[in-house]
Amino acid sequence: MSLTLAARTRHMTSSAIREILKLTERPGVLSLAGGLPSPDSFPLDALAHASERVWRTQGAQAMQYANSEGLMPLREWIAQRVSLPQWTVRPEQVLVTTGSQQGLDLLGKVLLDPGCKLLVEQPTYLGALQAFSPYEPAFQAWRADEQGPDPLDLARMSGAYGASGQVGSDAIRAAYLVPSFQNPTGHAIGAPRRAEIAAELNAHHVTLIEDNPYGELWFDEPPPAPIAASAPHHTVYLGSLSKVLAPGLRIGYVVTPPDEAPGALDLRARLLQAKQASDLHTPGFNQRLVLQLLSDGFDLDAHVATVRQRYKAQRDAMAQALNHHLPDDCAWQVPQGGMFFWVQGPEGFDAGASLPAAVERGVAYVPGAAFYVEAPQQARRQMRLSFVTLSVEQIHEAVKRLAAHLGGEGRRAC
Repeated sequence: MSLTLAARTRHMTSSAIREILKLTERPGVLSLAGGLPSPDSFPLDALAHASERVWRTQGAQAMQYANSEGLMPLREWIAQRVSLPQWTVRPEQVLVTTGSQQGLDLLGKVLLDPGCKLLVEQPTYLGALQAFSPYEPAFQAWRADEQGPDPLDLARMSGAYGASGQVGSDAIRAAYLVPSFQNPTGHAIGAPRRAEIAAELNAHHVTLIEDNPYGELWFDEPPPAPIAASAPHHTVYLGSLSKVLAPGLRIGYVVTPPDEAPGALDLRARLLQAKQASDLHTPGFNQRLVLQLLSDGFDLDAHVATVRQRYKAQRDAMAQALNHHLPDDCAWQVPQGGMFFWVQGPEGFDAGASLPAAVERGVAYVPGAAFYVEAPQQARRQMRLSFVTLSVEQIHEAVKRLAAHLGGEGRRAC
C-alpha cells in the first residue's frame, strides 16, 4: 500500500529563511539573514534563578498538564501590559499560545476556508504566509503608497453587506498586517494611516489580524497605538515575548475582541478548541518561569530599554556601512525600530539566483521574493538584512562583503 498525503500538504512550504540558515552554518559566513534576536540580550542569570525557584517550589505543578487558555496570572499580566487608556483588555480575551506563530496557525484554522480572500501586505511576513497557506485562502495583495497599506483598497475589497448583514461572496474574509517595524521592510505605519484603516474596519466589519512582534523595539520614538485600540471589535491582536525576552520560551498570545463584539465569544471558543487539538496547552513550566521572573522583581521595561539601546547602535552601524560601501544604484530606508533593513540591489541583480555566490564570499541575506504572494519585477533585486546578531565590526565587514558581491564596492554620496 502506498502512502497518500492529504491534499493540503501541497500548500505547505519550507521556510526560505530556515533553508538559508543552513548555509550560514559554514565557517566564516557572516549572516545578515536570520530574524533572530541577539542572544546577548537574553537575561540568562535572571532566568536561571527563576528556573531554580520554579523547580524548588512548583516542580510538580510545572510538570503537570495546564489549562489550555494559559495560566490565569500570566493572562492577567499580558492583559495589563497590552491595555492602553483607550483600549482595555480583559484576561478572558487572552489566549496564551506556543509562540505567536501558533497564533497565526490557529487563526488560519478557524477563520479561513479554501478560496476565501485574505488581504495581505506586499511584501509581508513569510511565516504568516506559511501558516495560512495550508488553509488555502486566496491571497489578495494590499495596495500601498508611501504611508503604508491603502485604506481605500481595504474598503474596495470589503464587498457590500446586504439586508441580512451577510458579506458578499467576493468580499475579503480577513486582512493581515504588521503595522510596527514590519518584517521584512522595517516600515512603521503612522498614526493617521492607522486611524484610516481602523475606520474602514469599523465601517465594513472586516476582521484584521494585527501582528505586533516588534512594537517595543523602537529606537527614536515609540510607534502609535495598535490599530486594535481604535477597532477592538474587528481586530485580533497577536503579541509575543520572543523578541523582548527570549524566543526559546515560546510564549505568545492572541487577544480576541471584547465579549460584546459580534462573534467574539464564538471566535474565542473555536480558538480554544483549535489550541486543544494542536498541543493541549503551552508548556506550563515556561509560563511559570515567566511569572516567577516577574515575581522576583525582574524589570522587563528596563530590560527592553537596554535591548533597544543595543539594537539602535547596530542599526546605526548598518546604516553607516550601507552608505559607505554599497553602490550608488542601491536603495533602502533606515528603519526606526525592529530588526531589518530592506535593500534593493543594482539593476540586473538577482538576489535569489546569486545567493550561493554571496555565501561563497562569506555573507548571507534573505532574497526579497520570498516575502511576496505576487512578486513584482523589482522583487528579484530586493533582500532583507538583519543587523541584531552581529557586532558593529562584523556588520561593517558583512556589508563590505555584500558590496563586493553586488559588483564592486562603491562609496555613496552621503
